[in-house]
Amino acid sequence: MKNEPIVVSKTAICFVGGAAVADTAFSAVAPLVAAYVGVDGGADHLLDRDIMPKAVIGDMDSLSEAARDRFSDLLCHVAEQESTDFEKALTRVAAPHIIALGFTGGRMDHALSVLNVMARHLHRTVLLVDADDVSYLAPQGDSVITMSAGARVSLMPLGDVHASVSGVRWPFTDWALNPTGRNSASNMAMGGPVRISAQGPLLVTLPLAHLVEAVTNGVRVQ
Repeated sequence: MKNEPIVVSKTAICFVGGAAVADTAFSAVAPLVAAYVGVDGGADHLLDRDIMPKAVIGDMDSLSEAARDRFSDLLCHVAEQESTDFEKALTRVAAPHIIALGFTGGRMDHALSVLNVMARHLHRTVLLVDADDVSYLAPQGDSVITMSAGARVSLMPLGDVHASVSGVRWPFTDWALNPTGRNSASNMAMGGPVRISAQGPLLVTLPLAHLVEAVTNGVRVQ
């Protein structure tokens, strides 16, 4: 799916969706993003916090009248129903990283659809953030992230994946992973570099305390 970008940025943009967003998540993300994009009803979170987005993108079926009025000049209505609001936004925003709030912790089908979109857009760097975690797709090939000892490291395949990981309590080499087979959902950093090699859509989930490391190290091919 190719579309002309609605928002173009040389630095990270924050998408805000309609699921609950903790204040702690907003606070953690704020220093790392240049601007915000409301994704349909997620614009109401921005209205509540008096944040002016660059755009509001979606089919507008869950946007409040108050947000519709406040952001009337910024509404980018995409009426087609072949893609989710998250995908509508992702394919219309050009930025090196997307940090996404309000896409987990709500309806399970919505969260799963976001993961589906991420798996189909491997070339895009998206970090899902909530009150507890940051999740992103491991870069294809090798990457490294510095983790504190005892920190949780979860590796979940979103499709067929070949992966290796070191620097954790239970390292492995060249495992074949898939959503209905083997995964590494519960592992633990030993302290220092955690090296991940992935071919295929491998979701990495870390504690929110490691958000900065995820952005600056975990999403960069080494």
